[in-house]
Amino acid sequence: MQSVAKFFFPLFLLCLFSVPIVAQWAPAGDKIKTKWAEQIAVDKVLPEYPRPQLVRKDWKNLNGLWDYAILEKGKAEPQQFAGKILVPFAVESSLSGVMQEVGAEKELWYHTRFEVPTTWKGKDVLLHFGAVDWRADVWINDIKVGTHEGGYTPFSFDLTPFLSAEGSQKLVVKVWDPTSDGPQPRGKQVTKPEGIWYTAVTGIWQTVWLEALPQQYILDLKTETDIDAGSVRVATQLKGASFGDVVEVTATDGDRTVATAKGAAGQDLVLAVADARLWSPERPFLYDLRVRLLRAGKVVDEVESYFGMRKIAMKKDEFGIIRMQLNNEDYFQFGPLDQGWWPDGLYTAPSDEALRYDIEKTKELGFNLIRKHVKVEPARWYTHCDRLGILVWQDMPNGDRSPQWQNHQYFEGTELKRSPASEAIYRKEWKGIIDLLDSHPSIVSWVPFNEAWGQFKTEEIAEWTKAYDPSRLVNAASGGNFYRTGDIVDLHNYPGPAMYLYDAERTNVLGEYGGIGLALEGHLWKPDNNWGYVKFKNSDETTAQYLQYAMELKKLVKAGFSGAIYTQTTDVEGEVNGFMTYDRKVDKMDIARVRKMNQEIIGVLKK
Repeated sequence: MQSVAKFFFPLFLLCLFSVPIVAQWAPAGDKIKTKWAEQIAVDKVLPEYPRPQLVRKDWKNLNGLWDYAILEKGKAEPQQFAGKILVPFAVESSLSGVMQEVGAEKELWYHTRFEVPTTWKGKDVLLHFGAVDWRADVWINDIKVGTHEGGYTPFSFDLTPFLSAEGSQKLVVKVWDPTSDGPQPRGKQVTKPEGIWYTAVTGIWQTVWLEALPQQYILDLKTETDIDAGSVRVATQLKGASFGDVVEVTATDGDRTVATAKGAAGQDLVLAVADARLWSPERPFLYDLRVRLLRAGKVVDEVESYFGMRKIAMKKDEFGIIRMQLNNEDYFQFGPLDQGWWPDGLYTAPSDEALRYDIEKTKELGFNLIRKHVKVEPARWYTHCDRLGILVWQDMPNGDRSPQWQNHQYFEGTELKRSPASEAIYRKEWKGIIDLLDSHPSIVSWVPFNEAWGQFKTEEIAEWTKAYDPSRLVNAASGGNFYRTGDIVDLHNYPGPAMYLYDAERTNVLGEYGGIGLALEGHLWKPDNNWGYVKFKNSDETTAQYLQYAMELKKLVKAGFSGAIYTQTTDVEGEVNGFMTYDRKVDKMDIARVRKMNQEIIGVLKK
């Protein structure tokens, strides 16, 4: 018997420690899910390169199963962890495998180990976070390497001096997020979700990854196109560059070199783009871009990027109406309010295919625009917009409290008196968001405030935004609390469209309308508690009401509207007013009829 035991005991241990990694994770809870949730492989979670406008070959994805623990605020790093969490899904989400609340009085701890590829020897190693909500403290091998505050902007740390010479490296992250108990930008997140307010998102919610770099490298680049001059300006930020280093930039159209330029490190380079192919939703052409850093004639760093030649502006038409223009032609901008929430991943789409799907569906519906509502997406989402051809109005995620909101009078709004700390948080993150996204041709308008949420120093913020990026329009106060600033007056009206104000000195848009609700059994986040601005019983009724509103909007385009936003792309939690159900499994309107009407509305301004 002893000999048998000696045989089976090691076999038992082998089985114990050979449990498949998938057995350590499963979606939590019983909420509805998308089809992509069923396709997740924990060792290949969002494996795509996360930064498409600054691409290098040497990188390593750290997404996957990490250890986690939720402790009272102020506690030291846990010696034991509660279980496994699937990064990069927020801890409150089903796909995290945890689905637990955290709150302002607790902190979320992460732990994992990784190995640096042997081929990276002699290179600097950077650790990148796509986004962590909200404050993240990071340790490598028990050495604190930094802190970042901000739930929507990427950040990185140079790990090189703190890495062990060989073997696995210990990574620990601590996150604190006060959600609606703090003044920070948070969008629709609240501690007690209800109505238009949704589940909190705490912790890592975008890809975590490593990158190998030379000691001198291209830190960032910005492209700014000028279709009237036929040129593109390329500005590079460099790390470790010295006097005598050279930057070389090459633009290509497929295999054809369009233009090339060289300049001393730190100089902006302007490339002439002869007979430029313009970018638009109808023809979303993109040029490829290669940027090299040279020292003594030798390439020390190289990145791949792209740019689109397009221009957004305003101009009076023959009737004196100020119209938005794309590439020097009047162009009606029309699309859905897109909040970017997922029933299984909350802030995080379950796959890159899912991330792209909503944009493809928007195009299928005949729209040319998306208003990204009080959320910032991963960089890949904006690249999908660039490549598929869709305009984007980018909101600043709201935060802090709201003053009294009114939307039926000009220049009589009230503003929030923020604390100095709250102001600083807003300004830092808004600048970070613009810096992150300013080279995407799809983005045509910045929206600093929505319906008075956290609205403060409106004129100053709008004027700063315009000065910082004069190439785009500024929609200073979407939906009310208007001030004589910015490029746009943006009305909100539910359920049907209406033009109850008009400004002859600005372009006029209908920034929100619609909200037609249809609750479909089996596809509801809250089966017994859902709502829409108006609700119907079937697809035919819902489609008919959409078409009626669209006919009213079509008349208002001629009267002076230059853009409109319909609420919304999908159902979100308790809201059932989407073109699609929250799980993206059912289209709730007749797509062909909606598309035909949408194209007619867009065509009103086309000559």
